[in-house]
Amino acid sequence: MSDPRPRQQDGADRPASEAQSPPAIELRDIDKSFGPVRANKNVCLSVRPGAIHGIIGENGAGKSTLMSILYGFYEADRGEILIGGKQTRIRSSRDAIAAGIGMVHQHFMLVDNMSVVENIMLGAESGAILTSSVAAARAELERLERDYNLDVDPDALAGELPVGQQQRVEILKALYRGAEILILDEPTGVLTPQETEQLFRILDSLRKQGVTIVLITHKLREIMAVTDDVSVMRGGEMIAHRSTAETSKEELAELMVGRKVLLSIDKQAPQAGATVLAVEDLSFVDRAGVPRVDKVSFAVRAGEIVGIAGVSGNGQSELLELLSGIKPITSGGFSLMGERFSAGRSLDPAAMRDLKVAHVPEDRLRSGLVRTFAAEESAILGYHRDPAYTGRIFMDRDAIQQDCARKMADFDVRPQNPNLKTANFSGGNQQKLVLAREISRDPRLLLVGQPTRGVDIGAIEFIHRNIVSMRDAGSAVLLVSVELDEIMSLSDRILVMFEGRIVGEVPAHEANERLLGLMMANAAPERSGVAG
Repeated sequence: MSDPRPRQQDGADRPASEAQSPPAIELRDIDKSFGPVRANKNVCLSVRPGAIHGIIGENGAGKSTLMSILYGFYEADRGEILIGGKQTRIRSSRDAIAAGIGMVHQHFMLVDNMSVVENIMLGAESGAILTSSVAAARAELERLERDYNLDVDPDALAGELPVGQQQRVEILKALYRGAEILILDEPTGVLTPQETEQLFRILDSLRKQGVTIVLITHKLREIMAVTDDVSVMRGGEMIAHRSTAETSKEELAELMVGRKVLLSIDKQAPQAGATVLAVEDLSFVDRAGVPRVDKVSFAVRAGEIVGIAGVSGNGQSELLELLSGIKPITSGGFSLMGERFSAGRSLDPAAMRDLKVAHVPEDRLRSGLVRTFAAEESAILGYHRDPAYTGRIFMDRDAIQQDCARKMADFDVRPQNPNLKTANFSGGNQQKLVLAREISRDPRLLLVGQPTRGVDIGAIEFIHRNIVSMRDAGSAVLLVSVELDEIMSLSDRILVMFEGRIVGEVPAHEANERLLGLMMANAAPERSGVAG
């Protein structure tokens, strides 16, 4: 395994002027506990001025807590913060802003029905007369857009802007408040590949203007593409610092997890069989009269994985809920192993489970688990009426517990304690519990939504192997994910959804991020819209 000890960040290989400058950020022996849980353990970090510095780690590694301390959401129990070489006490976000620190959150903090300029000046109005304050904000906004190549219409309503433009507004908000240090938390989670490229160009422009950027992301490809330096956290500790040019995705993954990790799936060509699912002009209109799924047609065969790519909110979620019986069909329908379902036939998840349709929902806590239940109870949700779990009068607790213990062993759920409350498992282990419940039923059709959302890199590897194993065992798999790496790695065929419609199909071996990104924005050359 790679040497886990942090390498020195002493500037020995830097230009003389840079090596003599104090770090933009220096954290010394930061310690933070929440009750008995020690989230940060003597963490040290040094970030060069004018650099893009990545911070990576598994869920619970402590990186978000560390950045929350730097931005003033929490105060460290012990340790020092130095900004530009000066010791700085940060007890609130107001203190952080005063110290020149800005933060762009994963979920944007914009008021949808206010204009760009109103959002940017909100909370930072400069005068008692609002008109002059708006004029001053508009002038400053124009300067920032010009200096940092951040072109946004100042009069547009924030809620009507594309996601990438909304993110620019968040960056402008931080710069407007004088930020010289910018923290970005998972900034590409809702962006198309083209929007991600635009963001990277913006970050490069900010770096050239002297802004220091701290980037929190779980996407190793992005770390390698855009950062100058990277620090790795594990178990609340800072275990390694690397110059990005001197490391690799493989080394960083191993440092994060503590063992070698396979970053790509080695799978055989599919042996596709008979059609299991045939969808024909399937539509769903919500209560507000908005078409969420609009005349969608495709097919999935036994022994293949069909992936659906698209920016979140383009109908993928509703499609899975239609096929799993959660939402009613408005028009059109689908056939499952020859049995037809349409608007005139009521559906429910229990009936679909009886037809050997398994569903791993996109939001495991909202739709897949009950946090207050013991793991053994969550492990049979939806299947609790199975005769294997029922006694003459009451549930067979021994059978339920033994069944859960087997699933936990087979799917490496940790800790392997069926009595532990579901809420006490990490996100990755909660996801494994859902997968164990659904996959262990040997489904004919497996519907999987965002299989690795919020999951550690080690668990991602495990989950991907199991999905491919289901395909190889003859199941038909319909996969929805916003992660293009995941879609391209797992799928045999890829469909792209945009505004409720399928706008194209491409064989996985012909797919690349640029093509899929254009299709996700409905800007690609027309391709076949019917799969199978």
